[in-house]
Parts: sequence; structure tokens; C-alpha cells
Amino acid sequence: MLLGIDVGGTHTDAVAVTMKNGGEVAAWCKVPTRHDDLLWSVTEALKNILGQVDKEGITQLNLSTTLSTNAIVQGKTEDVGVIVSSGPGIDPHNFMPCKDYHVIDGSIDHRGNEVRAMPTRQLEKAIDSCKQNGIRVYACVGKFSTRNPRHENAIRTAACRSKDDTGCDMADFVTLGHQLGGALNFPRRVATAYFNCAVWRLYNDFATAVEQALEELGLGHITLNILKADGGTMPMPRSRTMPVQSIFSGPAASVMGIIGLTDIFHDSVILDIGGTTTDIAIFADGAPLIEREGITIGSHPTLVTALKVHSIGIGGASAISVVGDEVRVGPNRLGPSVCLGGERITLTDALNYKGSCKVGDVEKSRLAVDEYAAAHSLTGERLAEEAVDYASLAIYDATRELLEKINSKPVYTIHELVEGKRVVPKKVYLMGGPAKALKKDVFKRFQLSTEVPKNYGVANAVGAALTRPTWELELFADTQRHTMFIPSLSYRENIHSSYNLDDARKDAVNQLVMQLDSMGVFLQPEDAQITHASSFNMVEGMSQVGKNIRVKCQVRPGVVTTLGDR
Repeated sequence: MLLGIDVGGTHTDAVAVTMKNGGEVAAWCKVPTRHDDLLWSVTEALKNILGQVDKEGITQLNLSTTLSTNAIVQGKTEDVGVIVSSGPGIDPHNFMPCKDYHVIDGSIDHRGNEVRAMPTRQLEKAIDSCKQNGIRVYACVGKFSTRNPRHENAIRTAACRSKDDTGCDMADFVTLGHQLGGALNFPRRVATAYFNCAVWRLYNDFATAVEQALEELGLGHITLNILKADGGTMPMPRSRTMPVQSIFSGPAASVMGIIGLTDIFHDSVILDIGGTTTDIAIFADGAPLIEREGITIGSHPTLVTALKVHSIGIGGASAISVVGDEVRVGPNRLGPSVCLGGERITLTDALNYKGSCKVGDVEKSRLAVDEYAAAHSLTGERLAEEAVDYASLAIYDATRELLEKINSKPVYTIHELVEGKRVVPKKVYLMGGPAKALKKDVFKRFQLSTEVPKNYGVANAVGAALTRPTWELELFADTQRHTMFIPSLSYRENIHSSYNLDDARKDAVNQLVMQLDSMGVFLQPEDAQITHASSFNMVEGMSQVGKNIRVKCQVRPGVVTTLGDR
């Protein structure tokens, strides 16, 4: 039995999925999300589920958490010492993500040759500055570190050698830029390394608390995975060193949930209408789109691969307001709906008033809507109708804008680049608590076939439960220098001059399989897919002196099964 927990903005959803009969939801629950105590939300959800199923049958828990995202948005991250070595070219100060940012002279070229060594005294001065500011976590990034990580390793060594006034190590954690992926994008690598360090301590404290809670609940034996932004999972031990991958895992759970609950073959719109936001995703030819180069966090583009999801501040608990003659919904959430004990009317209260749903105390919704409407010289009927119209129009307009943006660029799905593709949706899928109540109104806006699948209210948790592990690596080989290097694994090997693209493909697959095996994830070699393979001749004078080879291999996002009763 598989457990899935999604910590959302309003509720934390949990499901237990049994693999019998092709897969079905055996139990589910919703508990309030306490943003100041996410562990409570996770633990309460687990206790509720364990009251419905036999814990002995549980083998795995996949968890989607907002912890890292919230920490960044709320400015509750840790100070980081970012030390970079870039060499000539664009000014690295343009990419400064924090105040403790130091640029060290020295450079490595695109082939991995050291052009200029790093000055030791300059590096020591930078680390001393970080030490004076109480820095305990460091991001070390070199411009071409994916070709040769020598400078990053030297920075790490210097940081780890430094001691505080009590004689203890100054560096509690270090992120090396070359371990974040093989793409040559220095600004994105700097930002990704920074955010990975900034949330590291907070994330690890939470991870330890979750593991302790599982032990206390008698679930210490199960496999614990964390959902990633790309729609896959990673084992908890691995996530401790790469917490940045957990950012925006909630929207990824939405996409994987709809994949687990339905069969999608055409261009489609996916709307996950939660309590706080609506997440909008687009499928092209039945496959979700992906942010190919990486998501942007704040104003900083990163290397974090993510499913393409756009969020707007419209949800069931979004507050209703009247501005002039216009009735508005959101983007603020000012507590629970009146029908659930709150003080400010929300979209859910308006849907209750219209008779579209029956959530909580419907009579409280009616009285509160009438009272608020009268205070603004409106009838309750008009206020409720215009609030729902505003919400459905906002969702429609945001979807249309997203489609225009998607169709202005090449379309990348989790499978491939779809050449010359223009996405034209033929169907809308709704999920989330208010999905069924808004179905008719969404249909009126989109004028497309609109479907609300079974288990729509906990679809995110279903997606978390069913999501399988993903991983990727890039292999670089230089036959002139007789070296093969896999940056994310810090793996280097000597190769012969006849090493070719087929050899690189085989090595990439073997290394990916072994890496996942070391994490306790079994993978058949045929499940590892080559997504890029290139080989270029290197010429000096009039002669070929070697080949420059690059291979990218990955396990793409997917679900372990689709539910038999979908």
C-alpha cells in the first residue's frame, strides 16, 4: 500500500492507495495546514489514515511539502556564503543573490583546462569575511566546473578547513555547483547553489522530525520519498543534500494526480482549484509541459527542472471584496470560509449560497453573504453570482495568457520537443475541493468538454502517492584528454582515444542505474532513456585530434499505475 501526502496552502491531503484491482484509493483525509507547524499537519494526516488502514500493509510514503517554497517566499532562509570563480566574460557580480558574495580570481576554460589558478590569500580573505558574519553554509560555483571541478573543490576544502572561535568547523554544509547538473549556465548554477544552501538547515530539521514521527507511529520501516518539482520523487536521504529540488513540488503533485486518475490523449487544460490558489497546467498530445531550462525563484532563474504550472490567487478560501461596483475574489486568503468558522465570506460561501455545493454550515454562508451584500447595496444573489463569475473569468483569462506564452515558444513536454506544435486544448480537467461546484461555470467560460475525475478532492495526494523516482545525469567525454566526467556524481574516469558515442551512451545508462541502486531504487536499464547525444570532432591545424562527446540520460516522470476505477 502506498501513502501520499500533499501539504497545500489550506489543507494537507493524504491518501492510501492499494495496488489491488489495478489500484484504488483505500482511504483519504483532509486536515488543516498549519504553516507555522507543518509537521503537525503531516502527523495528523498520517494518524487519520492509519485509523482507516492496516499499517502493516504500508510500504512507502511520498511526501509533497511547501516547506522550502514558504521559507523562500517569507524570507526565512539562512544566510549563505557564495564564493564563485568565473574568469573572463560577463561580470559575475551581476548574479549576486546575497550579501556574502565573493568573486575569486582564477578560471577554467570550456575544455576543463585551468587557465589561471585561484589566489590562495584572496580565497582565505573571502572565507574570513563569511566567518565574521557567522556564515555556516557555503555555495561554491565555478563557471566551467562541469568540465573540471578543481576550483569548486578547492573552495570547499578552504571553507571546511576554517574553524570558529570554539575550534569547531565553520562549514556545516557545502553545495558544489557541478553537482547540480551538467548544463553550462553559470548564472542559473549560482542561484541554484544559493537556494540549496539557504533552505538546507530548515529542510533537514523538518526531515528529521518526519522520520521520528514515522518511527513513533510504527512506520519506521517504510520507504520515504520527497516529491520534486519535475513530477518525480527522490529518496529522503538524497533530498537532504538537494532540498532545492523540493521547491514547487505541490503543483507537480497536481499534474501527476491527473495522470494517475485519468487517461489524457489530447491537448488539455488541467485546473487544480485549491483553497488558496488555482494551479493551471497544460498538456500537449496527452503529456505535461516542462520548464526545460529551469524555474525562476523570485528574480533568479535556476537549474531546477519543473513541470510547467502557473498559479493564481483564486481558491475556495479566497476572500470576496467589493471595489467600487466590482465584486472581486482573492488574491488574499483571510482565514477559513464563514461556513467553516471564519469571519470573512469566500468563494466557497458564494458557491454555498448558489446551491453549487454544501460545505460546512450552509446557512451561515447565506446569512453572511446577505449581510455583506447589503452593506454594499447589493443582493445576496447578485453578490454570489458575480463572485463566481469573477473567479471563473480570472481562471479563464490566466489560462488563455498561459497558452499564448506557451505557443510563442518551442513546446517541450516531459517526453520530447514537439516540433512546430501549437497547443489547442480540447478538454478541461478539474480537480481540488471546489472542482465539482465550479464545473458548470468553468464550462461556460471555456466551452470545452469539462471533466471532474473520481477522487478529485485529494488528487494531489493521489499524484504524490503514485509518482515514481526520477533522476538524470550528463556525461562529458574528451578523447584528446582521455577523460570522461559526470558532474552530478563527481565521477571521473580515464578513457581510450577510440571512445565513441555508443560507449558514452552505455556508460551513462550504467551510471544512472548504479546511482539509483545506491539510493535503494531498482531500475531496469531499459527504463533509462537517452535524451541527448552529440559528438563533435576537435581539430587542431589540419588534423583531427579527438572528439568532444556529450550524453544526457534520465528516468522521466511518471506514475507507477493509473487507478483501475478512473
